Amino acid sequence: MTDKNELGVKYMREKQYEEAAKLFNEAIEENPKDAVAYTNFGNLLAMVGELEKAIVFFDRALEIEPTTATAHYGAGNAFYNLEQYDDAIDMFQKAIKNKLDEADVYFMLGMSYYQKGNLPHALANLKTAAERNPEDLDARFQYGLCLAQLEQIDEAITEFEAVIAGNDNHADAFFNLGVAYAYKDDPRRALNYFNQALEIQPDHLLAGNGKKKIEEVLAEE
Repeated sequence: MTDKNELGVKYMREKQYEEAAKLFNEAIEENPKDAVAYTNFGNLLAMVGELEKAIVFFDRALEIEPTTATAHYGAGNAFYNLEQYDDAIDMFQKAIKNKLDEADVYFMLGMSYYQKGNLPHALANLKTAAERNPEDLDARFQYGLCLAQLEQIDEAITEFEAVIAGNDNHADAFFNLGVAYAYKDDPRRALNYFNQALEIQPDHLLAGNGKKKIEEVLAEE
């Protein structure tokens, strides 16, 4: 059974979805109480956009083995993509409780809280994700956004600068640095960052709008 699961995961990573599905199905037929096979099949269904069907397989895995953290995580991702954020939060919390103590889980838990507008809980989990994996620029960017919305501007600037250090083509990070320096009443520095965002992405509407407003402020000085 394990070999079929492992080979199925390999096919899934190679985007050979039909071959993966065949192997997971065989694993389930050979051992109907194989929680791993149900979890893998759920991940496969989620990968091809069959989110509601995926949740059925994750549920079956959890009926067989309630501590299957990867099934909780997979279900959490499916609920998140269905915009069912309360269910997603519940699943991510259960994944952590069952020792899936990884940066990605905290990131998704933070994003679920963020989508609900619960910024303090979002901040705590995004901070953990960024600390666990400082190379994860998505986590650091989202953490920076959360800091900025909670008016922790200097801390947000640190995160956006870290994102740019890792990816100097991140237009949104440059834009948000512009917003931060506009907030700090440093219009020239803000303009510089808006310009850099527009160099990378000329159709960045928010950066274009920010640039226009800052130019109007500077023209009045």
